Amino acid sequence: MNRMIRLPALILAIFAVLTVTTPRTLAQVDNPAPPATPVRLIFIHHSTGGNWMADGLGSYLMDNNYYVSATNYGWGPNGIGDRTDIPNWPEWFTGPSSAAYLAALYAEGGQNLGGYGNWPRLAVAPAGENQVILFKSCFPNSNLDGSPNDPALAEPDGSLSVANAKAVYNKLLTYFITRPDKLFVVITAPPLRGLDTTTGQAANARAFNNWLVDRQNGWLKNYARANVAVFDFYNVLTSNGGSAAINDTGSAAGNHHRWYGGAEQHQQMLDSNFLVYPSGDSHPSTAGNQKAAAEFVPLLNVFYHRWQTSLEAMRSIYLPVVRK
Repeated sequence: MNRMIRLPALILAIFAVLTVTTPRTLAQVDNPAPPATPVRLIFIHHSTGGNWMADGLGSYLMDNNYYVSATNYGWGPNGIGDRTDIPNWPEWFTGPSSAAYLAALYAEGGQNLGGYGNWPRLAVAPAGENQVILFKSCFPNSNLDGSPNDPALAEPDGSLSVANAKAVYNKLLTYFITRPDKLFVVITAPPLRGLDTTTGQAANARAFNNWLVDRQNGWLKNYARANVAVFDFYNVLTSNGGSAAINDTGSAAGNHHRWYGGAEQHQQMLDSNFLVYPSGDSHPSTAGNQKAAAEFVPLLNVFYHRWQTSLEAMRSIYLPVVRK
């Protein structure tokens, strides 16, 4: 006979088991190959994201079996698509209208190009909701005030500072942990060219993004689930192949976040906190976007397989319990 089990208790039991097993499991399943079947993905972005998609990311995602939709300026209930700065993310995921925003986000199937360039996608949309959610703030968010080692505020205060940025992302985890069925991928805000920021603000942005990526001591150190990941777009755009028109994709030297030598590599060899792919302003050049696309998509595949393996682990725990 089936026995009813209270959901919160079940979730806590699953989480307790995954807290112990996740690190070992992830090490065994890292896989940069595309998903075996098409996966619905949505990207929350503005101009930089649109340019990145048109400069190659859209093609890479299509070729790796992702059916991609997007939001842009003017999108969604209450025009939420206009608001993608770091202080805005709690409105999307934890605010009083977040249920309406997220229902629209998960159901969205349009490209919403916004005039930033076309990009191809798979001909047929998989059934169901968007499963993978990419979200990114634009380069003005790399003008971070405060100091590199500032601790997180207890609650977000709306400022563009290191302390508030940490508070914002800590707040997001309170929602992400309730949705193990979705994969949330943070794309760090790109760097600014030297003319558009200060040395101190650029150093703050570097420190904050390192905090986001560092699973041992940073944002995700106490988060055992595999449904949250980070791609350091910022770091990738701080080294090039000699000019803004030449990238260093594939080079052993330089600054990278990629799948390399059979492992995830987050490397900073060049002491640079500024955009080295300017295009007349702080929008990255095509060469920079192409490097970022080439480095990101194999890592996204790794993140996807880690997440899927964690879901299988959860199902193996959940189903025997509810069938008793």
